[in-house]
Amino acid sequence: MALVVQKYGGSSVADASCIKRVAQRIVATKKAGNDVVVIVSAMGDTTDELLDLAEQVSPLPPGRELDMLLTAGERISMALLAMAIANLGSEARSFTGSQAGVITTSTHGKARIIDVTPSRIQEALAEGQIAIVAGFQGVSQDTKDITTLGRGGSDTTAVALAAALSADVCEIYTDVDGIFTADPRVVPLAQKVDKISYEEMLELAASGSKILHLRCVEYARRFNLPIHVRSSFSAKEGTWVVSNPYSEGTEMEQPIISGVAHDRSEAKITVVGVPDKVGEAATIFKTLADAEVNIDMIVQNVSAAATGRTDISFTLPATDSQTALSVLKKIQQQVGFESLQYDDQIGKISLIGAGMRSHPGVTATFFAALANAGVNIEMISTSEIRISVIVGQGDVDTAVQAAHKAFDLDADQVEAVVYGGTGR
Repeated sequence: MALVVQKYGGSSVADASCIKRVAQRIVATKKAGNDVVVIVSAMGDTTDELLDLAEQVSPLPPGRELDMLLTAGERISMALLAMAIANLGSEARSFTGSQAGVITTSTHGKARIIDVTPSRIQEALAEGQIAIVAGFQGVSQDTKDITTLGRGGSDTTAVALAAALSADVCEIYTDVDGIFTADPRVVPLAQKVDKISYEEMLELAASGSKILHLRCVEYARRFNLPIHVRSSFSAKEGTWVVSNPYSEGTEMEQPIISGVAHDRSEAKITVVGVPDKVGEAATIFKTLADAEVNIDMIVQNVSAAATGRTDISFTLPATDSQTALSVLKKIQQQVGFESLQYDDQIGKISLIGAGMRSHPGVTATFFAALANAGVNIEMISTSEIRISVIVGQGDVDTAVQAAHKAFDLDADQVEAVVYGGTGR
């Protein structure tokens, strides 16, 4: 008997008919002889609707109360799904994140999982029941308050629970048939990837691919837990995220590029005229770190000989922009920089592939493709298996399509299917 953890995103449980279809899949998995634990997201756009409602009531809602509000979406999903499973003749029991033993830090809105103590889940499984868990949420170890894990946190809940339960596999169900070489909504001829490494998936997730949450992949790699990304709208085999997809009986050479990711949710801040003295950059980035602002790409210009000053540009999530600007203004006199510039009309394009290590010329091909498409590059960042560039937001789709074609990733006239619109 295998222990299977399944996670269903918002598009998979968007309405009553979707919930009934998901319930049938879960019951079929149970009847096949497996123990089943299910993690659910809020229905459709419920989380966005709750956020809009909160903004109508308060322009700056307290973090604790906002978390209390947002976790209601997943609790609705879990209860309805448990009802649908019961209607099919199987026993199911629903649990909130705190009831499932998801222990987190106390940071509201983006808490991190510290520990998982799933004793109640184990009791339900021992009694032959299907356990349904509300994703995206937990309980603070310090304050005992309800917390949320940030957008996409249901993925992290699923993998963390799967690891704590020593599950055989964690299945992430979404609205496409697996992980593709690009977003099928932008590149209709994107190809499904059969297997991908944790390393490559981490880079894809960090670069804007919304199919899996970054922290969930980190968790899976740490515990060597296989993830199977597949569609809840079809029975097709999806994409397996594993430690080394190219070592076991593979006949094909490792691909140079695994995918092209894009991210429209970032903004760029430039700190203009920073004195070129030891410690000034450290002060700037420590201030941002203390404010819990996540920094992505950083570029520092060469110091101007005449002024002894330099400019430092960095990208960050647009949602953190106002916090970043506010704390930087507070240290302007201390550091002595001249001004701040802000631009939220940008997008990030990233090439990811472990095969880059052994193939020279990838950067030249990438930049030539963007140049031929008339796309201007504003910033560049690289790692061993990734090249990222910042471009104007209006050039994002063009850049993704050009890069995808330049590396021969387009499929032969078979368009990828997006079953559930824009939901996860």
